[in-house]
Amino acid sequence: MSFLINTAATLSFSPSLPAFFSSPPKSNLRPSSAFFPSHFPTIASSSPTYLRAHPSLHSQPSAVMGDAPDAGMDAVQRRLMFEDECILVDEKDNVVGHESKYNCHLWEKIQSEHMLHRAFSVFLFNTKYELLLQQRSVTKVTFPLVWTNTCCSHPLYRESELIYENSLGVRNAAQRKLLDELGIPAEDVPVDQFTPLGRILYKAPSDGKWGEHELDYLLFIVRDVNVNPNPDEVADIKYVNREQLKELLRKADAGEEGIKLSPWFRLVVENFLFKWWDHVEKGTFKEAADMETIHKLT
Repeated sequence: MSFLINTAATLSFSPSLPAFFSSPPKSNLRPSSAFFPSHFPTIASSSPTYLRAHPSLHSQPSAVMGDAPDAGMDAVQRRLMFEDECILVDEKDNVVGHESKYNCHLWEKIQSEHMLHRAFSVFLFNTKYELLLQQRSVTKVTFPLVWTNTCCSHPLYRESELIYENSLGVRNAAQRKLLDELGIPAEDVPVDQFTPLGRILYKAPSDGKWGEHELDYLLFIVRDVNVNPNPDEVADIKYVNREQLKELLRKADAGEEGIKLSPWFRLVVENFLFKWWDHVEKGTFKEAADMETIHKLT
């Protein structure tokens, strides 16, 4: 079922952020030490164009790194969960704060505080119009070993990834994570070659503790790339054509070979992917773009 949130009225302009947000990226330093000093003001306002405090803003994760409940967490994933700061948004994609990746994925906080963060999903096709899929690593905290689209992650609360105009922040983040997860060099995926086709809002539990609640940008790109997967992030990869993807879906539905798909990937496949694939092959996928509407999918 799909519900449409029409944001044409509210998203026809760019949210007003402090002037330095719109300047070119200067470094990869963490925002707490570089761009967002401790005295950076939090502005409470009814206007969607200002940063507002979230109830859990600056709160500590509910378990510290050495606590027993997370003792089995992979060291790399644990570091990312505590160091990465996700961008909190409302359902119209206005920035309302930031929070650790750890807290953003705790199902209890998602349910009790309605915590929603910005995300992106990359769909990378080669010049034979085959889609690159990845199987998430066994060490991933949410949805380990499921098959999904090329790359799924989050822009971080840092200057270069908060840029709203032309979805530049999420495109910068996509280039960064394609290198981190799949070893794809930045020169293989220039930022200006990503085309945002739409946004979805969804919520999905992973297990009893973790889950996702994301406003997800869907980024499409057609490039032949060099791939060198990071085993901390990716267990396997494959290129598929349409018929091969349909067979993968059939096996997942039938429970064959232990194949599982990520919930966001399934939502995109069921609602958009095959009709957008036509545009990919014709070189017309910009015609399919709709960045005014946020699709609330269940």
